[in-house]
Amino acid sequence: MRIPHRRSLAAACVFTGLVAALPCLHAADAPATPSPRKASATESGQLPVDPMDKLRERLAAKLGANADAGTNPNVIHVAVRPGSSGATAGPVTRKMAEGRSAGGGHAARRAGKGGPVVQGAPARTVDWSYEGPGGPERWGQLRPEFSQCSNGSRQSPIDIRDGISVQLDPVQFEYQSSSFGVIDTGRTVQVNVAPGNSIEVMGRKFNLVRMDFQRPSEERIEGRQFDMGVHLVHQDEQGKTAVVAVLLDRGASQPVIQTVWNNLPLEKGEELQAKTSIDLAQLLPSDRRYFTYMGSMTTPPCKEGVLWMVMKNPVSISSEQLAVFSRLYRMNARPVQAAGGRLIKGP
Repeated sequence: MRIPHRRSLAAACVFTGLVAALPCLHAADAPATPSPRKASATESGQLPVDPMDKLRERLAAKLGANADAGTNPNVIHVAVRPGSSGATAGPVTRKMAEGRSAGGGHAARRAGKGGPVVQGAPARTVDWSYEGPGGPERWGQLRPEFSQCSNGSRQSPIDIRDGISVQLDPVQFEYQSSSFGVIDTGRTVQVNVAPGNSIEVMGRKFNLVRMDFQRPSEERIEGRQFDMGVHLVHQDEQGKTAVVAVLLDRGASQPVIQTVWNNLPLEKGEELQAKTSIDLAQLLPSDRRYFTYMGSMTTPPCKEGVLWMVMKNPVSISSEQLAVFSRLYRMNARPVQAAGGRLIKGP
């Protein structure tokens, strides 16, 4: 039978892998037949060389390992280079390497199931709210886009006082009976009204977008705070915002508010389209004199440049209607902000 050449055997060993190659390389290093032309190691006066020693030396050279360390000649010790990810030096076997690789995958999965936090993972974002870690005093630090909540110069709401008494042009309300939807946003009750409602003030037209409720009122007049408030939010074609604030004081039942309460959705975040219509002109006081000033939105990102019109006279709301909203939101009003010397005009 023809015996393969030693170099062919060695090449086959490399192809099949280092661990599997141990016996193969041993066979490759062993001579097929004693050479009659060369003196044996004994005849030359040298000690015989174990082919396994030569194999360990070759593997050590390949792996950067020390084949002579330790007491077991069949174990190869791999040294850990400075800066490597290994924690300690020691014997590495194929089974250990596979176990470490599998362990890394298990650790990653454990981290995803409430285990150790992976270094570099994003921190949990605190959402804005009306109390607790995300309360109004921290809105400006929660996100970069909320910075105006802390460092803005014309924030809302304010305590309306020390204004100048002037003859203001009345706000022209163009409200009509419209379809609407109600959504519990998780922070307030919001009413989305169909297009077709608008106001005109200072020669500019603003279209009604929505209205939402606060308890207690965010705006104050000469220090007085009311039981609730409602904001009617409008925008013009350039994206400028104008808000009409109506103050709600305990008294008789309010029909528009009752219609809204009748259509409260059962789940937060889900808008319920009402089968009836609503006329928001019935929510306005009969005396429509107002205070006006420049301010901001009262929720993050607290965008400034908002034209405010706060009705001087409140509208009544019954105790039962107040109780309905209180079941949902005990308090959802931003504290008053510094007036900062801005101009306030009123009747």
